[in-house]
Amino acid sequence: MSKIYTRDYWESVLSGLKPEGRHFIDGAHRAAASGATFTRIRPMDGKPGAELARGNAADIDAAVVAARAAFESGVWRKKEPLEKKGIMLKWAELIRAHGEELAMLETIDVGKPVMASLGVDVRLCADGIQFYGEMIDKMYDEIAPTGPNARALVRKVPLGVVGAITPWNYPMIIDAWKLGPAIAAGNSVVLKPAEQSSLSAIRLAELAFEAGLPAGVFNVVTGYGEETGKPLALHMDVDMIAFTGSTEVGKLIMGYAAQSNVKRVALELGGKSPLVVFEDADLDAAASAAAWGCFYNSGETCHASTRLIVQRSVQEKLIQKIEAVTRSDIALRHPLDPSAQIGALIEEEHMNKVLSMIAAGEKEGARRAFGAERVLSETGGYYVSPGVFVDMTNDMSLARQEIFGPVLAAIPFDTEEEALTIANDTIYGLAGAVFTKDMDRAHRLSEAIHAGTVWINTYDMSNFATPFGGFRQSGFGRDRSVHAIDKYCDYKTIWQQFG
Repeated sequence: MSKIYTRDYWESVLSGLKPEGRHFIDGAHRAAASGATFTRIRPMDGKPGAELARGNAADIDAAVVAARAAFESGVWRKKEPLEKKGIMLKWAELIRAHGEELAMLETIDVGKPVMASLGVDVRLCADGIQFYGEMIDKMYDEIAPTGPNARALVRKVPLGVVGAITPWNYPMIIDAWKLGPAIAAGNSVVLKPAEQSSLSAIRLAELAFEAGLPAGVFNVVTGYGEETGKPLALHMDVDMIAFTGSTEVGKLIMGYAAQSNVKRVALELGGKSPLVVFEDADLDAAASAAAWGCFYNSGETCHASTRLIVQRSVQEKLIQKIEAVTRSDIALRHPLDPSAQIGALIEEEHMNKVLSMIAAGEKEGARRAFGAERVLSETGGYYVSPGVFVDMTNDMSLARQEIFGPVLAAIPFDTEEEALTIANDTIYGLAGAVFTKDMDRAHRLSEAIHAGTVWINTYDMSNFATPFGGFRQSGFGRDRSVHAIDKYCDYKTIWQQFG
């Protein structure tokens, strides 16, 4: 029988939690080299949260030294594949066993509903580590075609030390997207989580070490981007940076790579994804997809369906259906309420930014259909209700800028050609969708939309078999799938001549 969760139960979990806030370097916790700390404010109620080590370049250097030593020693890289696989599978099981704890750490850090943290984030984190653990004994080298007097072995080899910089919106999931393939490939990792969401990363490192991952293979340094992320990206002994975050910071990361040792860079950046709905579409399905695609996780999703490009003849009807879905199915409540579907925004500064962007959009002429207002202010937390704006054109700021909040911009069109032009009129290219019963049209549009993922008559469906990433200023390199391992490796040719 499945467990029944209540608000009181989660309150008891929270009261018993004693989060660890120090770095995890070379298999042990360490205070910041400077002794500095910082305190996070909990998004759900505005109260002080955990105290965390405030890292700087010295802490990054210590972590990189540990990672390099582990890599060069071969303590992980040279371990027998079945043994490595067993360790990663044990790590995945420990994540599941500590699911409630990890879910609460995630929720107090980022404000999402604890049931979502448990049922989605913890689950997909464990699944990701397991997926790449299962691949370890299934990766083969190649023999290249040569003449009769030679043999050429083409080996896929790990890069060395990987720096991973991850965001606060889906910390455990995206950590697993980086850690799984990088470690499975044989690299050592220094993870710099977002300063807003460090607690689950520290716990993941503890569980990895408990599972048998050797000291130095997975290190975590906490702190602010300028003080820890930048030194990691500039470090001369880091071979690669895998980054997920904003396009603006992604450009800085590329610059740091060029300024230092020309390290590899993989970037998964912002998005302003189009969801195109034609008048022949199943409007109930489209409304549900548009609402959940934009409002899930309070809109703090890089590939959220924030641009609803809808045929003019059904715009009013579709907006009414989206409002009905939002009011009936997408409950915005305190994150410890088991019935909550969405919770708080990450911090007060971000909430104020979202609200200011909404106000600017209204000044430009966007008309509020419903929602998009601050709510639950009596909790002390940072909540904005899901909302839709209509009467929009694609040159308005709400249609062009990545808001990272629960705000949907509805833009009407009349012809297929116009819909495609609007869909592609963006600097981004992360995701998109087409809703129509005409499959010829669906495939024409899905091929023509410039995005790494395009859905037909659905939204945000995926699994670990499918790669995820973007085109244009949404970045390059892919997370998930077998292809993700490629970016953490390089090819080495060994040529043997016989005569």
